[in-house]
Amino acid sequence: MKKNSLSRKERKNLIRIVVSLVLFLVLFVSDKTLTGGLAGVFSGNLSWVFPFALYLVVYLIIGYDVLWKAIRNIAHGQVFDENFLMCVATLGAFALAIYRGATGREIEGFDEACAVLLFYQVGEWFQSYATGKSRRSISSLMDIRPDYANVIRPDNSVAVIDPTEVQVGDTILVNPGEKIPLDGVVVEGISSVDTKALTGESLPREVTYGSDVISGCVNLTSQLKISVTKEFYDSTVSKILELVENASEQKSRAENFITKFAKYYTPVVCCVALLLAVIPGLITSDWSTWIYRALSFLVVSCPCALVISIPLSFFAGIGAASRYGILIKGSNYLEQFDKANVFVFDKTGTLTKGNFAISQIVPVDRSDEILRLAAIAERDSNHPIARSVVSCYQGEIEEGYTLTNVAGAGIVAEKGDDVILCGNEKLMEENGISFVRTDGIGTVVYVAHNGLFVGSLLVSDQLKSESKSVISELKNMGCKTIMLTGDNERIAQSVAKELGLNEFKASLMPQNKVEEVQKLLQQKQPGDVLCFVGDGINDAPVLMRSDIGIAMGGVGSDAAIEASDIVLMKDDLTGISLAKRIARKTMSIVKQNIWFSIAVKVAILILSAFGIANMWLAVFGDVGVAVLAILNAMRVNSTY
Repeated sequence: MKKNSLSRKERKNLIRIVVSLVLFLVLFVSDKTLTGGLAGVFSGNLSWVFPFALYLVVYLIIGYDVLWKAIRNIAHGQVFDENFLMCVATLGAFALAIYRGATGREIEGFDEACAVLLFYQVGEWFQSYATGKSRRSISSLMDIRPDYANVIRPDNSVAVIDPTEVQVGDTILVNPGEKIPLDGVVVEGISSVDTKALTGESLPREVTYGSDVISGCVNLTSQLKISVTKEFYDSTVSKILELVENASEQKSRAENFITKFAKYYTPVVCCVALLLAVIPGLITSDWSTWIYRALSFLVVSCPCALVISIPLSFFAGIGAASRYGILIKGSNYLEQFDKANVFVFDKTGTLTKGNFAISQIVPVDRSDEILRLAAIAERDSNHPIARSVVSCYQGEIEEGYTLTNVAGAGIVAEKGDDVILCGNEKLMEENGISFVRTDGIGTVVYVAHNGLFVGSLLVSDQLKSESKSVISELKNMGCKTIMLTGDNERIAQSVAKELGLNEFKASLMPQNKVEEVQKLLQQKQPGDVLCFVGDGINDAPVLMRSDIGIAMGGVGSDAAIEASDIVLMKDDLTGISLAKRIARKTMSIVKQNIWFSIAVKVAILILSAFGIANMWLAVFGDVGVAVLAILNAMRVNSTY
C-alpha cells in the first residue's frame, strides 16, 4: 500500500457511503418531484409503507454499524454516547414519519433520518481518514521494529531468530536492505546506514569498524557484522516504540475537559430533548411538531465535533513532530510546550558542538612536552576536553601512573617521585605552583611537572551553526533564554553575548545545575513554563526536575528517552523552535474548534427549540461542524 493511499477499511466505508448517497439521492429526488411523493405511488392508509421500505433499505445500509454499536454499548452500561443519540434521533424520525403517514398527514422524517446517518458516516469517514493520515506520519517510526536477527554461531553458521532471544555479546549479520535489530558495535564491514526513521535526516551515515550502531536503522550498501551491546528490551528501538505507544495515554487538559464535558453533556441534552417534547406537547397537544423539534435538538446536540476533533488535533501535532524526528511523550506536553516561555540550555553539546580542540599551546617551543605530560594525566578520563588532549598527542602515552581526580580542579598523575599536575588555576594554587595565566576564549588547562610550571593548553569548543538563529527565534516568540555552564565567567559571557542569550550562569558543578533550575522554578511567575534543554545523559536529573525536559540527540541514549518529555532524535537545535511552532499551531486549532463548535451548536440548539431550524440544519450543526473541525485539525499536518 502506498503511503498516502486509503486503508482497506477506509475504501470499504467510502464505497458504502457513495452507494448509500446515490440511492438516497434517487429516492429523495423522486420523493420531491413525483406528485404526492413516493407515498402517492400507492393509495390507501398503508401508502406510507412504500417510502418507508425504500428509505429503510438506505438506512440499514448506511447505519447498521451505528445501530449495532448503540445496542452493544447499552448492553455494557455505556448508554449516553453519540451512537445512542444518532439512533434515538433517526429511529424517532422514522417513528414520527410512520405516525404521520398512518394518520393521513404529510409524511416527514424518512429522508431526514437517512440524511442524518448518511452525513454522520461522512463525518466518521473524515475522522478515520484524518487519523490515518496522522498515523502515517509516525508509521515510519513504528516500522523500525525488527522482525528477525541473523546470529552468527561459533561454527560460522547463521541462525535466524527473534531479536528478543539475542544475548549481549552475540555477533549478528546485517545484510544490505535489512534493519539493524539491536544496538551494537561494528566488528566487520563498511557501510551506509539510513537513520531517517529515527532522526528525520535524509542523508545516510557512514559506519565502519568500531562504529556504534543502533537498532531501527536500515543497512544500505554492504554487509555488516555487529557485536550486540544491549538486549532487545533495552535497545533504542524498544525504548522509542514504548514511548510512541504510550504517548496517547498522556492526555492534555483540553482532552480531559472534553471527555468530562461529553460525559455530563450527553445525558443533560437527552433530558432537555425529552422535556422539549413532553411539556409543550402536553400543553398544545401538537405532539408531532414538538417531537420533531426534540429530535432535531438531539441531532445537533451530538458532541462529535469536540469529541473527535480535539484529540485528533493533538494526535496530528504529535504525528507532525515525529515526521521531523521530534518525539513528544503525550498531548499534555504538547499543550504545555505551547506555553513554554523560559528556556534553559546546557552549553556543551547543546549550544556548542562539544567537539573540543586545542587552539593554543603556551609556550609554543615546549608544545610537545606539554602535550605529552597532559596526555599521561588525561588518558583515562572520558571528559570531552580530556579526550581532545589525548587525541591531539600523536606519540605513545607512558603508562604506570596512578591517576587521582581532584573534583572541580583537575588530575594528579603520580609514578614514584614523578608527579604531573593537569587542571585549572585552582589545582595550581592548591599545590603552590607559580604559573602564568593564559588569556583566550576557551578552557585553559595548566600543566606542572615535579613542582614546576611547564605551560598551558587552550581548549575551545565551537558553537553550533544553528544556535544563534534558534535563540533569536525563541526570543521573537517572547521566550527568555538562559545558559548554564561549568565554564568560567569569561567564556560563558563570550558565548552568551555571541548568541544573544538573556542570562547565563557560569562555573557550575553538575549538582549546581539542579540547584539553579530549582531556583528558576521558584522564581518564575504564575503561568510561566520552564524548559531545560540538555544532552539527556549527564543532564538527566535537571531534565526531570524542569517543567518540560528536552533531550538533544536522543538516539542511543536511554537516559534521554526516559528522563525527558520531548526527545529531539537529531542533534539539531532547530527542532526546538520547530516543535514550538507545531505546538502553537496545534493549540490554536484546538481553540478554534472548541469555540466554533460550541457557538454553532448553541445557536442551532436555540433555533431548533423554537422551531426555526429543521432537521436538515441540525444535520449541519452536527456533521457539518464535525467535518469542518476535522478538516481544520488536519491542517496541523501541514509542512513546517
